[in-house]
Amino acid sequence: MASHLGALTLLVADYDAAIAFFTQSLGFTLLEDTLLDEPGKPGKRWVMVAPSTQPGCALLLAQAANAEQASHIGKQGGGRVFLFLETQDFWGDYERMRAAGVHFCEQPRQESYGTVVVFEDISGNRWDLLARGADSRN
Repeated sequence: MASHLGALTLLVADYDAAIAFFTQSLGFTLLEDTLLDEPGKPGKRWVMVAPSTQPGCALLLAQAANAEQASHIGKQGGGRVFLFLETQDFWGDYERMRAAGVHFCEQPRQESYGTVVVFEDISGNRWDLLARGADSRN
């Protein structure tokens, strides 16, 4: 059986602010933004974003629908790095994201597996921007 991980749900406070962050600050593509006409759930949308350059897993942006869900916004990794954005142009992406106002938690560093830096998304979830391999210092 052939299968793959198609999407991960990421809780957000506001659909439009999250779309703007992911498309403008991270350079993701908006794959879908569909209003779901569900009784008792006004304004619910199906919003999917994904990195522009490579096929793979998408993010389903889910606006918190109640206080319990809202309490988990920005904490989906329990304070640890939650998601990994891999790139083949570390320094180009790093500088573009910095210029767009992305908050980096540290300076980029070289590890045995590649070049990496931790950043936070619009909600405070921690991510790694990662270029694998020894040739990522350029």
